[in-house]
Amino acid sequence: MCGITGWVDYERDLRGERQVVEAMTETLGCRGPDAHGVWLSASAGMGHTRLAVIDVEGGAQPMRAHRRGEVVLTFSGEVYNFTELRAELGSYGHRFRTRSDTEVLLHAYLQWGAGCVIHLNGMFAFAVWDDAAQTLLLARDRLGVKPLYYAPRPSGVLFGSEPKAVLAHPGFTPQLDAEGVAELFAPPGTKTPGHGIFRGLHEVLPGTTVTVTRGALTTARYWELAALEHTDDVDTTVATVRGLLEDVVARQLVADVPVCTLLSGGLDSSALSALAARRLADRAPLPTVSVDFAGSDVGFVPDHLRPSYDEPFARQVAEHIGSRHSTVLLTADGLIAASEAPLHAHDLPTIGDMYASMYLLFEGVRAQSTVALSGESADEVFGGYPWYHEPAMMTAATFPWAVGGSWDPVLRREVRDSACTAERAVQRYTDALAEVPRLPGEDDVERRTREVLHLGLTRWLPMLLDRKDRLSMAHGLEVRVPFCDHRLVEYVWNVPWKVKTAGGLEKGLLRQAVTDLLPAPVVERRKSIYPGPADSHYEQAITSRLAALLARPDAPLFALVDHAALTAAFGKDPRLPGLMPVQPGPTASASYLLEVNTWLAEYGIALI
Repeated sequence: MCGITGWVDYERDLRGERQVVEAMTETLGCRGPDAHGVWLSASAGMGHTRLAVIDVEGGAQPMRAHRRGEVVLTFSGEVYNFTELRAELGSYGHRFRTRSDTEVLLHAYLQWGAGCVIHLNGMFAFAVWDDAAQTLLLARDRLGVKPLYYAPRPSGVLFGSEPKAVLAHPGFTPQLDAEGVAELFAPPGTKTPGHGIFRGLHEVLPGTTVTVTRGALTTARYWELAALEHTDDVDTTVATVRGLLEDVVARQLVADVPVCTLLSGGLDSSALSALAARRLADRAPLPTVSVDFAGSDVGFVPDHLRPSYDEPFARQVAEHIGSRHSTVLLTADGLIAASEAPLHAHDLPTIGDMYASMYLLFEGVRAQSTVALSGESADEVFGGYPWYHEPAMMTAATFPWAVGGSWDPVLRREVRDSACTAERAVQRYTDALAEVPRLPGEDDVERRTREVLHLGLTRWLPMLLDRKDRLSMAHGLEVRVPFCDHRLVEYVWNVPWKVKTAGGLEKGLLRQAVTDLLPAPVVERRKSIYPGPADSHYEQAITSRLAALLARPDAPLFALVDHAALTAAFGKDPRLPGLMPVQPGPTASASYLLEVNTWLAEYGIALI
């Protein structure tokens, strides 16, 4: 994995700015605990922190090559087809000194320039400085698994894997304008793609490159989904999905460090674990890891989002596939202690116990593995969430998961009016719909389903991938997401809904593709979201913290939130229902407001 950062300035000599570039690089130390490096030239400075996964000895960065001058790469992620690319580039005369995918990527740039991205299968964010051309190329993988931020400057650009790298530059001031306020209080999974919340900060969009030259910054899209007629019959479709999954898992198991899978006992993670266990059958047993909460074995209460308790299913799958299983057991006290860690991992407020518990899960996983495979994104690809199956949500005139919640009732009137929160919410949805590729002749059900699947892949999924990246990399853990392989996404995207839901169950196509690998109860298990704590102690602690904040009307939060309105809402129900449409836990809204307050204070954010 790794962390990358840099600074390009065409009007000053950066060779004397090592201290600044070093400071930007050091902020990303958790992403790359194994090594760090800095490279400087007159117009560019590049930094890298390394998590050594492939060619531990030979993949140091920033990595350099020569072509009419130095070409320098700083790269985060993995190129899963680097072996094939290495052979192809070798046929063109390229010679390699290491076994790393980093060197293959560098030579791919030397061969194809910015066009190298279309040759890559992987999750990646990278920057290439071409000294002779005085050009910087920033690139991000197709689904946006790996993050990359940038801030244009009058005479260049700053960039980094996380906002903290850019914030470490003395020339960047953390500010929040009206547009940023609207993004800050947008319903989860509806943020404007590419918006960095901080004024002047942007994200490189998934499937996009950004090219910086003297006096210009241009973006180019190299990948997007296309609406195509699906001509395969059901049997061929099932077989194709199975074949793709086998190939994806085989590629993503490649590493020179310990690898495990995250196993919840749900369909997605169980399928990947089973495929991985088969692939590694002639080696040591596959390590699998689940998460559980103290007291859940007796205190679990099913509901429509969590209809069943994970741990028995995880254990059943582990026994079935012969994995070496372990469970990270979390407590309410542990969650409380870690409740602010996700904020510092994201540099932005986060949503409640799900983030804190995932942070602790990854800490536990990192104690035994450096790489973990996750079932994240299968629901977006195959259509597994409740909103794909509930007519009222599917027909809503907005993002289906954003129905029924708004922060507007507790925002200060002048803030709400200045940020135009309602108008921007409508515009975000309108813009998202305008991106959806259309297939002529589709009936209303297929058309709307295609729309919602596209919304999920381009708006909801980025939030989940961002969460997975920050919380895992906070511990130097690389989490790979096989269901984000672009070949699988492209293929399944065009499969008709009636085939995706074969058998009358969500993700029916996926169930058919892996039914021979898993116990029947797991194949038939309904979707259950990531678990939450059974102990009410955590909820009580968050509620008490918000009550204490309400006793401080001069707290930073109340520059944005109406103190009287929030006090009244809290008095009616401390869980603050109705403010956030998708609440993964009862404290999500309260936790978010607490983190907004901490974020404004600790990051010294100026409201403009």
